Amino acid sequence: MSAQEYTEKSGRTAEDYGRLQYLFSRPFFLSLTIGIPFCFFKLIFGISAVRAGDGTFPILTSAGWLIILWAGLDLLMNISRAGLDLVHRQARFEYCSIAQIGRYFRKPLVFLAFDTLLSFTLICFMLWSGWITTLTRTELWLWFAATTLNLISLSLVSLYNEMKRADKENNF
Repeated sequence: MSAQEYTEKSGRTAEDYGRLQYLFSRPFFLSLTIGIPFCFFKLIFGISAVRAGDGTFPILTSAGWLIILWAGLDLLMNISRAGLDLVHRQARFEYCSIAQIGRYFRKPLVFLAFDTLLSFTLICFMLWSGWITTLTRTELWLWFAATTLNLISLSLVSLYNEMKRADKENNF
């Protein structure tokens, strides 16, 4: 099928899909919609752990501070990657500290997936432990913003992939 026929049948050009694919794979988009929200989830979890430790559970308090440091480092890495992408420069580091460790083993994506698993575990713990109910108004706002960015971006990418798949099935 020619490009002209494709455009007439689908109303979209091949370039439209290329632009969207480019947007969805850019470090700015990935940091803004996945990396930074996950950093907020980690940060809020760490703050909640420190609060729950309240000096009576030093291990929980210490773990909370370690998670806050982890979240802060990852936030700095994501902001830096997004900023470098905006000025069209390539980062020489990963999106998060765990993936950066994975770079030394030449498996950063495996370690990034592990970081994602840990992040989702923290999110689930926040929800199921009831700690979510102890958040301040600001912490809740950050939690909601992170959730919104993360879920909408996931939905947009899924919608894009399904539209692309449907067009292929219909020979568009």
